[in-house]
Amino acid sequence: MDKAGYSFEKLSESIYVCASEDHRFGTDAFLLTDFTNYKRNDLVCELGTGCGIISLIMSRENAPRQIYAVDIQENAIEQLKLGIEKSNLTNIVPVCADLKVLWDEAPLGKCSLVVCNPPYKAANAGIESVLTSQRIARHEILCDINDVCRAANRLLKFGGRLCMCNRPERLGDVIVAMKANDIEPKMLRFVSNTPSQAPWLFLIEGKKGSKPYMKVAPQLYMQGENGYSDEVKRIYKIN
Repeated sequence: MDKAGYSFEKLSESIYVCASEDHRFGTDAFLLTDFTNYKRNDLVCELGTGCGIISLIMSRENAPRQIYAVDIQENAIEQLKLGIEKSNLTNIVPVCADLKVLWDEAPLGKCSLVVCNPPYKAANAGIESVLTSQRIARHEILCDINDVCRAANRLLKFGGRLCMCNRPERLGDVIVAMKANDIEPKMLRFVSNTPSQAPWLFLIEGKKGSKPYMKVAPQLYMQGENGYSDEVKRIYKIN
């Protein structure tokens, strides 16, 4: 770890993410990235990128042709730029912008995929972190779910997809926000540690301009008989 408090964590033989106390990442980023089923020809926008973890995971293999990685916090974009530089990537475009406003020359109506790991807690819900960066990442202080869906609506082309994750108690809020912004929920998947435990996360995909019809995918279990489940090992790329 250097004097700025940054550390580089290896995502593959050539891809690194720059992490810090302000901007870190967790399991949900890997699960959401896999859930998006992104393609090489996708034009992607990651909203609230933080250290850029989702954009960088996507760049490990079959990288989308271009990813706009957006965050309102300058220190997050600085970390992302360091990760891009160390990984020698050219497909990620770091953007320091407010997703409620977006930015000049944003690819409005052109993206095939928007992905977001949003703040899970409402502005006044739960114990807020002391660190401002962590508060912004965990609580709806600078944006809420409706802001994310509104931005996604502006960025997506017709039939483009929005993929998000959140805590199960926010499922109703997410569905309402998607529908209010012409993004129809099409796929839902819950994540729990074991079959006997309640889900701690859900993954959801919506399509812009689509007709109502939502599938519920089989539940994803984190644990198997000997540690991680086979599916999680595949997602993490554990041999």
